[in-house]
Amino acid sequence: MTHNKEIAIEARGLSVSFLIQRHGINNIKDFIITMGVKSPFEKKLVLKNLDLTIYKGECVGVMGRNGCGKSTLLRTIAGVMKPDSGTLKVYGNVAPLMALGVGLEPELSGMENIKLVSTLMGLSKKELKNSLESIIDFSELTTDEIDMQTKRYSSGMMARLAFSIAVATEHEILIIDEALAVGDLGFRKKCAKRINEIKNSGSTIIYVSHHLEEIKNICTRAIFMEDGKITLEGDVLSVCNYYEQHLKPKVAPPIVTTH
Repeated sequence: MTHNKEIAIEARGLSVSFLIQRHGINNIKDFIITMGVKSPFEKKLVLKNLDLTIYKGECVGVMGRNGCGKSTLLRTIAGVMKPDSGTLKVYGNVAPLMALGVGLEPELSGMENIKLVSTLMGLSKKELKNSLESIIDFSELTTDEIDMQTKRYSSGMMARLAFSIAVATEHEILIIDEALAVGDLGFRKKCAKRINEIKNSGSTIIYVSHHLEEIKNICTRAIFMEDGKITLEGDVLSVCNYYEQHLKPKVAPPIVTTH
């Protein structure tokens, strides 16, 4: 298939790893003894020679079993993690909504977090001032809740605030990782409507979810990941069907008893 669209994200031979603890360190003595002999950490390769092209204006659903590398891919695109090898090119500013509450500072109030996260996402003082009221309105949080430390928020309140900040302005690339997993039905519908508005404005969206209906309603293309690689990509319905078949729980055969 040939595309005349501009590329938003292009990965070639992308490999990404992080360090995990290999064996237990129970105290300072254990740590000192093991230093210089064997490292308590080992490198775990998460993304393995991955190739991916996403075009501007696409909304791509990312699917797969937990631990397959979905979130690592998004964090690498967002610039949070660095590739070990291969190339990754991102054309445009990125607004990451990685998971519920990620990026919110628990000791700060909701209002202080709005200002902090918006600044980190590249909003100017003028843009923040213009967006502030709409962020609070969209979150449906009360004045008392906005002035409260976010460590006292429920998961639903965290979701409302984080999502409201991320979608306040229409960034060129929006990354969403399981952000709509909690919250009441009304708020989830409002989020889906806002995502469609951003999509219709021409922004590129990368959307991770285990909810097939969300993928079907929002995305224009989908990929399926297994063990750090993309094993299937194509139209949304085909990938969703593959997901259902591939991850269908295996039913144990009935136990036959003889008398």
